[in-house]
Amino acid sequence: MRALILDVARARPRVAEVAPPTAPPGGVVVRVMATGMCRSDWHAWAGHDDDVAFPHVPGHELAGEIAEVGEGVGRWRTGDRVTVPFVCGCGRCEWCRTGQAQVCPSQQQPGFTHWGSFAEYVALHAADTNLIALPAQVGYPAAAGLGCRFATAYRALAGRARLVPGEWVTVIGAGGVGLSAVMIAKALGGRVIAVDRNPSALAVAADLGAEHCLRAGSDVPGAVADLTGGGGHVAVDAVGSEQTCADAILSLRRRGRHVQVGLLPPVGGHPRVPMARVIGWELDVLGSHGMAAADYPAMMALIEDGSLRPDRLIERTVGLEEAAELLPAFDQATVAGMTMIDPSR
Repeated sequence: MRALILDVARARPRVAEVAPPTAPPGGVVVRVMATGMCRSDWHAWAGHDDDVAFPHVPGHELAGEIAEVGEGVGRWRTGDRVTVPFVCGCGRCEWCRTGQAQVCPSQQQPGFTHWGSFAEYVALHAADTNLIALPAQVGYPAAAGLGCRFATAYRALAGRARLVPGEWVTVIGAGGVGLSAVMIAKALGGRVIAVDRNPSALAVAADLGAEHCLRAGSDVPGAVADLTGGGGHVAVDAVGSEQTCADAILSLRRRGRHVQVGLLPPVGGHPRVPMARVIGWELDVLGSHGMAAADYPAMMALIEDGSLRPDRLIERTVGLEEAAELLPAFDQATVAGMTMIDPSR
């Protein structure tokens, strides 16, 4: 099969012919019809993830059809249209048994713990726990974003922040996960403020329902306080930097809830967070690490009835060769939506 290969951290990616995977016990091989490129893939390329062993194939957001079924799989057959969370639980531990596979201690992650979906085929583990069937009206490109950015944004707002209609939500970063958060917050009844450095991304955020759009680099906390009468109820850092994390936390009103979605690379050992404000204002700081397959039905129902439209978030579709050119600079890309890869191109 053709795959995008990373030989070592920060090396120029290359596209090559490699042996296709085989289905692990309890798992499947999926023919990849669409796979998303996001900032997490850049972190893998940059060597920020200890789970990545080189040479490596990145890619963790995917949709496709099952090409091979491993021994012990009960729910799935070849030809089934599926997507999968980027965190694949083991299916055996107490966390998986209680529907919390996103924090499974023995989790597998395509594109991190094993070769991922920037390829024509990918192996997935514990299929009966982790796979999600695709409704007929949901296409592969839209479904690919559900595995990470869209589902992560949904759980961040609905499951972690427990957003209440009428509350103010500040979303910092209007890339794939940030725009997903804007759309989802609006659908859940939130009032949204979007923050980004890219005017095109902010225009998309406004089109998706953001009431106010702010340019990154300004006094974001002060502007949010003015617009909301004291600060937002919920803040989401969809980028992952010291500045965006601090802006999100400092934009909250007293007893607000912050959800950290963007990965924070270490700076001087650990990222610095304004904990004095967290303590003094009794803020909740919440992590959000994807979403287990068990929690997908509520989100899928909103997609099926048209309340959520993940297809509107796709900015462009590229082939593997173009993806290899884009990945090293993806942390600085001025995108206004999701980049999808079609491995057949």
